[in-house]
Amino acid sequence: MKKIAPAFEPSSGNVFRDLGFEHPEEELAKAQLILQIVELVRARGLTQTAAAHLLALPQPKVSLLLRGQMAGFSTGRLIRLLNRLDQDVEIVVRTKTSTRRPARLRVTRQSAGSARLRRRLA
Repeated sequence: MKKIAPAFEPSSGNVFRDLGFEHPEEELAKAQLILQIVELVRARGLTQTAAAHLLALPQPKVSLLLRGQMAGFSTGRLIRLLNRLDQDVEIVVRTKTSTRRPARLRVTRQSAGSARLRRRLA
């Protein structure tokens, strides 16, 4: 019997682009910000009620957030939530390289170790 290889498409590196979202870079950035929030809440061992109090959100909204639901959370709101979790959020704007098209939006996380080193060097 002849085996048929499953059809697949290589990923662009952004699942939201692959799925045809209108603004895939923004959706990916929001997902990455939510992931940071979820990791911080879990690392602190916060209950949803405690997280709701700290984030100044109703508990049902925290539940949605911790399950990765992005609807109702703008990028700005997610940044404010990170600030409430004692995270500095830095937005850097720079000229894109001429070889890369189009310009992009990217979220990165600085490791705790590099943050301590930066403070020592400052």
